[in-house]
Amino acid sequence: MDATPTLQERIDYTTVLPEPTKRLILAGVLLTLFLTALDQTIVAAALPKILAELKGVGLLAWLSTAYLLCSTATVPIYGKLSDLYGRKPILLIGISIFLVGSMLCGLAPTILTLAICRGLQGLGAGAITALAFTIPADLYVPAERAKLQGLFTSVFALSSVLGPFLGGFLTDTLGWRWIFYVNLPFGAIAVGFIVAYMPRLESGLRTAVDYLGAVLLVATVVPLLLALTLDRTVYPWTSPTILGLLGGSIFSLITFLWVEKRAEGPILPLQLFKLPIYTLIIGISSLMGSVFLTVVLFISLFLVNVLGTTATEAGTALIPLTIGLMVSSILCGNIVQRTGRYKIIALIGLTLVSTGVFLLSQLSVTSTIWDVRLKLGIMGLGFGATFPQLNLALQNAVSYSVVGSATASRQFFQQLGQAIGAAIFGALLASLLTSAIAHNLEPIIAPLPPELGALLHPDRLRNGRAEAVKELGSLTAQLPANQKQALSQKVDQALRQSFASGVAQIYAFTVPLPLLALLFGFGVPELPLRKSNQT
Repeated sequence: MDATPTLQERIDYTTVLPEPTKRLILAGVLLTLFLTALDQTIVAAALPKILAELKGVGLLAWLSTAYLLCSTATVPIYGKLSDLYGRKPILLIGISIFLVGSMLCGLAPTILTLAICRGLQGLGAGAITALAFTIPADLYVPAERAKLQGLFTSVFALSSVLGPFLGGFLTDTLGWRWIFYVNLPFGAIAVGFIVAYMPRLESGLRTAVDYLGAVLLVATVVPLLLALTLDRTVYPWTSPTILGLLGGSIFSLITFLWVEKRAEGPILPLQLFKLPIYTLIIGISSLMGSVFLTVVLFISLFLVNVLGTTATEAGTALIPLTIGLMVSSILCGNIVQRTGRYKIIALIGLTLVSTGVFLLSQLSVTSTIWDVRLKLGIMGLGFGATFPQLNLALQNAVSYSVVGSATASRQFFQQLGQAIGAAIFGALLASLLTSAIAHNLEPIIAPLPPELGALLHPDRLRNGRAEAVKELGSLTAQLPANQKQALSQKVDQALRQSFASGVAQIYAFTVPLPLLALLFGFGVPELPLRKSNQT
């Protein structure tokens, strides 16, 4: 039987806290958000050094997967707990877990230990991610909150670009363990701000904790993400392991929905889906999360394997995306703050993202790095106009007593969209590359001796031009130098064309996602921005 949560008297922090105190609180929250967002990308640059010291290549992927699994699965749980017990204690618990995990990562003697500690980091990061976007709702009313949403989105974007550079710098100078140790002093500063200046930030909600729902949510998300992120060459889609994980996830989901309908204080309040604006924003967030990660993941493959850029140059190509996102989110936030109109801004953003993805689908071997930068800049402007408005519209539409759960669930579905999109489009790209390479190599292989032609198998050449050409050199060592060079050039050109067509097709398949999000956007009702958190 459903029970109605009760609300006790609570402090309206939007009116009682002075502005300087609010800014100090936000500074601490922004710093912790930056550290957790940075940790999603900073490890990539250190992987070669980590592998050289700790060995264990079979567990290498788990350094990222463990963090993703634990952070994504716990976001809605932390959001609900913060509604019940206040933001401050839950945030401090999350930061503490994250910092302990960071220290243990730096001390890890084996790659298995490091993977486990990365999961511990993810457990803490889930709390920080869930609450960082919720705390502005405690400190400012919706009418004053618009420009802050852009600031928080900008921090996420900035970390995605700085991560690989900072990771490489620390690894080359102080050693790879410092990519984790660096979190400790900055995390301590953030804790100091939060302990000294942040009040408890209670919603006033009083209800039972849905422990069973929390367990079932984890049992739904973890197997699903495992099924999507495990190596497809080891675990194909039809393998018993993958099918078992997907089946277990579906069973847990059905049970979770049954339990949540009857829970007194559900982890994910299903009644929120009765609000059209909530359902539409969740749909848009999932779609846009998938688009964002797909763009970031696959553009470097195009730059390195088609245009021949270095990894560093490929990283700098993302700078226009970040700058566009930061400028757009801050500018649009100020416009919304002045006008109170967020829907038109979000629709313009979704249109720009749709345009940018379409332009990326036109990439070819004749494209230049400046073509890519321009298109990414357009997408950055679109993302910057869209993401902050989704958060603002959602928080403005729901009761303050569930704003933590609602905000965390939006972030959860966005991250889930990223994971699903990366898995699906990654598998699709592997298939497209195999087909394109086989097609483009066919006229090259035809005149070769059968034993040499058999060695030029697409599966051996789809991991990148540099590796393929290097392997080709050892396979054709017996050929005369001029024939070897000519064959190498032909194969290299075939691979360029294959990667160009493969990545362009992936973006072509991505185009419907922002268009569908745009369609959902037209259906989002624009509610006047509230000038009070009293509901």
